Amino acid sequence: MPGMSGRTETPAAPTAPAARRTPVSRRTAAAAPPVRTGPPAGAQDPPRPLLPWLRPPRTPYRRALRRIGAGRVLDIGCGTGDTLAGCAPGSVGIAHDTHSADICRARGLTAYTADAFLTSAHARPGGFDTLLSAQVLQHLDDEQVEGLLRAYLPYVRPGGGVVLITPQEAGHRAAPAPGRFTDFRLLRAYAESAGLSVRRTYSCPLPRPAGKVLGANAFVLAARVPMERLPG
Repeated sequence: MPGMSGRTETPAAPTAPAARRTPVSRRTAAAAPPVRTGPPAGAQDPPRPLLPWLRPPRTPYRRALRRIGAGRVLDIGCGTGDTLAGCAPGSVGIAHDTHSADICRARGLTAYTADAFLTSAHARPGGFDTLLSAQVLQHLDDEQVEGLLRAYLPYVRPGGGVVLITPQEAGHRAAPAPGRFTDFRLLRAYAESAGLSVRRTYSCPLPRPAGKVLGANAFVLAARVPMERLPG
């Protein structure tokens, strides 16, 4: 799982996008900042934090998962497996490319690219207890987010958990390709559009004001899949 100050690897959804709908952000009260698909030409990577505790930790993701009784996790955008390594046995990562998936497997983890996952034995409806998407959604537009959730939520059991995590201001600014600032408002809109029941939103690891200066601070949304089966 990439840190907040690094480039996030964003996997493609394994199914074709549905018919175009009114974007979520247009249904919310305020317009979000424009999408940026990459750093400007000639841009340099941001300097590394001087103190280790300013670097994005991996543990908040695992704490967020434990709070909803994670079980087997489907980690969307698992990167090289930092968070996946702390998940329960049977958890699976979806990596952006074969290189990242290979690194995960070399660490003894189970990871696939999006296409390879579809043909794997793990692609079973309701086969996972929780879906995790950390440091991914800010790189997608509304239609892509909705397509990603539609594609992967059927693999989570009815009543299972969903955890969505995006960076706050300092982490967003530090990323080489920050994309769109995705706060509680947008996360909630995405979850509700997908038919999820939002349990809570909170700032992690420190209260919300710290997000303006602490790159490790993140927006976290915890939700539940409805008990009736979501359409595939």
